Amino acid sequence: MRIAVIGTGRIGAFHAGVLARHPEVHELVVADADVARAVEVAALTGATAKATVPEAFAGADAVVIASATSAHAGLIAAAARAGLPVFCEKPVALDVPGTLAALRAVEAAGTELQLGFMRRFDAGYRHARELLRSGRLGRLHTVRAVTSDPAPPPAAYLPLSGGLYRDCLVHDFDIVRWVTGREVMEVYATGSDAGPAMFRAAGDIDTAAAVLTLDDDTLVTATATRCNGAGYDVRLELAGDQDQFAVGLDDRTPLTSAEPQGPGRPDKPWTGFLDRFAPAYEAELDAFVRLVRGEAPNPCDGRDALAALRVAEACELSRRERRVVRVAEIPAG
Repeated sequence: MRIAVIGTGRIGAFHAGVLARHPEVHELVVADADVARAVEVAALTGATAKATVPEAFAGADAVVIASATSAHAGLIAAAARAGLPVFCEKPVALDVPGTLAALRAVEAAGTELQLGFMRRFDAGYRHARELLRSGRLGRLHTVRAVTSDPAPPPAAYLPLSGGLYRDCLVHDFDIVRWVTGREVMEVYATGSDAGPAMFRAAGDIDTAAAVLTLDDDTLVTATATRCNGAGYDVRLELAGDQDQFAVGLDDRTPLTSAEPQGPGRPDKPWTGFLDRFAPAYEAELDAFVRLVRGEAPNPCDGRDALAALRVAEACELSRRERRVVRVAEIPAG
């Protein structure tokens, strides 16, 4: 199989390394707007660097998109027109119209689009999903989702990111849907820009909280921050009337107990998403290879990405207007 990787920044370089080791990938092509960076990644992975996207697409069996977010929708549509299945890092686009346009292109071409919501492939989240469905928790009444980055991204990234709900919490919105099997009906969200001044300059927030109501009246709290100095903290707690489970609670969780006899600060806290989720990233690309080979169904398609984005859009609207927002207020197509 020949796969083209478009975008060779941090995550694109990681994906190229994973695919270069995959036994079913016999040829790897990489391309980037920064040609020198593509050449460097090609040298490290044994891939071939191409100067343009059309050159990278030529002869490919599938495409992995890890470019700048603003280019995702256009690249998805171009790959669809070329008849190529696509794996794309989230999001499809930063707004609903752009997302819908890309999804229509994929549907018209009859190709596949798998989105990079890697938490679906993490062992803890998968086990939590199984436990919930087994009935071990009884009636689920509360879900608590946490995503905390150890340090803010570069200031130049913020205006391009789509904001904390679309860029960061969208992972929580997707995994809540996937683990529970329920849809988000309404949200109430708020946020703070009291941290570094660059967030205010970009019209963004550095910390956010949202209360989500699911279609069975389960309540979800979702919080995120860019300024968690203790380390990278991503957790999900599921509380039922029979039991309670937590994902992401281990000896590397950057959380120190205040109890006198409680555990202290971990010796090696998680430092970032590639550190915490490396096995999940590898598993999602293996799933994509199996999808392309016709060996497995799509584990996370474009409609899943649209559903998570609509929740993020509802949260942004709620924050701006300081009111409860029903997700039905956000267009679905």
